[in-house]
Amino acid sequence: MAIVEELLRTEENGTISFGNHKLAQKTKKEDYEHLGDLYKVKTYREITKLEKNGMLLYESVPGTSVLEFKESGEGVEFVVEGSEDAQLTVGLKEDTEYEVFVDGKSTGKMSTGFGGKLNISVDLEAAGEVAVKVVQA
Repeated sequence: MAIVEELLRTEENGTISFGNHKLAQKTKKEDYEHLGDLYKVKTYREITKLEKNGMLLYESVPGTSVLEFKESGEGVEFVVEGSEDAQLTVGLKEDTEYEVFVDGKSTGKMSTGFGGKLNISVDLEAAGEVAVKVVQA
């Protein structure tokens, strides 16, 4: 898998790809329009953050590269790549239960709180990249 050189792009299948976990300096791209929404990405090796219309949609520590990020009314799915294990925060619906799948295996059910944030740990150091799917339970 390749990093996202342009920081944020729309794929042919309608998903978005963003982030570059190889950058030494923090870089950002703002006011990127996709399907009527405005996106902003900040990324480098220590953090990657994606906002949609000013609200947190994705954040990782350390930084990651994300391919084919897709939102639906039921959740999100994407492929994440990084040089080391990462802690992901995904912005979803408030007070909702979700089932989380990492590399096709369920890691269990989790609930979002008032802010709608869900935290997921992914083992990237050994794998390099993993598929993540979060669906409303």
